[in-house]
Amino acid sequence: MFGSILIANRGEIAVRIIRACKELGVKSVAVFSKADAESMHVHLADQAICIGGNTSVESYLNIPAIISAAEIADVEAIHPGYGFLAENTHFAEICESCQIKFIGPLPDSVKKVGDKAVARDVAKAANVPVIPGSDSVVKDKNEALTVAKKLGYPVIIKAKAGGGGKGMKVAHNDGALISAFLTAQAEAEAAFGEPDLYIEKFIKEPRHIEFQILGDSRGHVIHLGERDCTIQRRYQKLLEESPSPVLDRKTRRKMGECAVRIAKSIKYEGAGTVEFLLDENNNFYFIEMNARIQVEHPVTEMITGIDLVKEQIKIASGERLKLTQDNVQLKGWAIECRINAEDPDNNFMPCPGKIDQVIFPGGPGVRVDSHVYPGYYIAPYYDSMILKLITYGKDRNEAIAKMRRALAECTIQPLKTTIPLHQAILETPKFLRGKYSTSFIETAFRENQNKKKGVKTK
Repeated sequence: MFGSILIANRGEIAVRIIRACKELGVKSVAVFSKADAESMHVHLADQAICIGGNTSVESYLNIPAIISAAEIADVEAIHPGYGFLAENTHFAEICESCQIKFIGPLPDSVKKVGDKAVARDVAKAANVPVIPGSDSVVKDKNEALTVAKKLGYPVIIKAKAGGGGKGMKVAHNDGALISAFLTAQAEAEAAFGEPDLYIEKFIKEPRHIEFQILGDSRGHVIHLGERDCTIQRRYQKLLEESPSPVLDRKTRRKMGECAVRIAKSIKYEGAGTVEFLLDENNNFYFIEMNARIQVEHPVTEMITGIDLVKEQIKIASGERLKLTQDNVQLKGWAIECRINAEDPDNNFMPCPGKIDQVIFPGGPGVRVDSHVYPGYYIAPYYDSMILKLITYGKDRNEAIAKMRRALAECTIQPLKTTIPLHQAILETPKFLRGKYSTSFIETAFRENQNKKKGVKTK
């Protein structure tokens, strides 16, 4: 086991990793920006080093500063968390060249799944179904028109690199396609420094299902069941649950086997997710793989009893994965709500500022992952997520009941948050029936809200 680990991240995930380090008896080293000098991860770590100014570019994306901090603290490994440098092949290679273990998959594996077009080829080679689409990068709008006509509308344009909904546009006709192609190209260039796009057939009303996987350096790979990440806003996940309300045993087994096959084919090490779209006829298609720990990993931990961050660290230190597929038992139900400092009634405008009062919910089956406390100042430079609220029950109804109670108890004052949004989601009939798709927020949820307000809809 490592003697010390530097956490190249901030916020709740940095706190989560530090806690895992403490339980493993490993020294934790935090890095922080000037804006994060009073952040909880700085206080909890055994050592903390400032790596730059307020912005991410000056600090958490500043590779030379992070490596310098790692060398000053004489750490053996770096955990990147999620976001920032978590899937940056260049950073992983630099860590390797400096003889610092990068807690994540090998750079070659990240390259194969970080490029969505290459990842599609990996899935095909592993005999995993993929959404019909362009065989490679689409060079220009004329080629885009040709591909779209071959696939049939609607189609979705996607950036080859990155994620989070950047560079993703749906088109229903030729005119919309040209406009969407040019807009997506500009977005991809701005967000990822790479304008390359590809095109897929757009699957109507799908579910977004991801499978958690773990793999060690000896080629042993298992999956830990699925998470239903269907409830999204502009391709950003809002609420996740595990297991999925719609998967039957047969489909779960097939999807899990496909996830493991893809991971084995690229010699994947560590924690990651293989993501699928599930259509209304129970057909599933590979869409991408995330080579890192996910924001929503706690729901899997709740239903399996497996600490994913500890497993990541153990695997990176060279330990053999002791779990087998038969050891993995999915018990009960878990739901996670991502709470952001945003105003849902004002187009989700970020709400930075000082927090005066914090009341976190508790009781059986309630977990809070957060980095905020009374007096903490939420800076405007980073993602606005301030906590993850997770509940566990013996079944879905109990998990929902606990989440309703937990949301009602949770207080973050005086800032606006998305707590009311989640409370409204949990009152929507389609959610309660488990019958929803990725268009839930734009359709069923909005309709339900309008009914309550007495607004007539077409």
